[in-house]
Amino acid sequence: MKRKLTILGVLLPIILVADIITKRWAVDVLQEEVSRPDFMGGYVPLTFALNTGAAFGISIGNDPRWFFIPVALLALGLMVVLLVRAQGTDHTRIVSLSLVIAGALGNLFDRVRWERGVVDFIGPVDLGFMLWPIFNVADMAISCGAVLLAISFWQEERNLKRAGMKTAVRPEAEANP
Repeated sequence: MKRKLTILGVLLPIILVADIITKRWAVDVLQEEVSRPDFMGGYVPLTFALNTGAAFGISIGNDPRWFFIPVALLALGLMVVLLVRAQGTDHTRIVSLSLVIAGALGNLFDRVRWERGVVDFIGPVDLGFMLWPIFNVADMAISCGAVLLAISFWQEERNLKRAGMKTAVRPEAEANP
């Protein structure tokens, strides 16, 4: 448990502080400025947006805030349960859950703090075949954490299958000396 708390204790404040500082900057600079600062040679535009919905602007109703706050709290609870149940040696799972928790807290902070929505400011990014929606640091943490969590579950399933195959092969090998 100590290792889990250490990883969470390192990632959580770094992501939350980066998220809060960059969102504050976006509100102060991007909301008012007509000409946008050049970021990464213009490949990644910076565009101020307020998102009252969920990921990728998914929304329900006129005031979805009171729907998404409890949903975020339930999701956070689930992530904490998964973190507590994670094996201490499963670093991928511990890091992934820490990233998702930190990102969810960053966006939840915006939802609780004001009615206007979550501040997004990175993008939209032209991938050639689609425009990637506008996002923020918390969204990056959630997305990276979700990918790592999927990898962690895949690794766990693969390891369980291998362990099952070894058990299934052993009795047969012992029967034919």
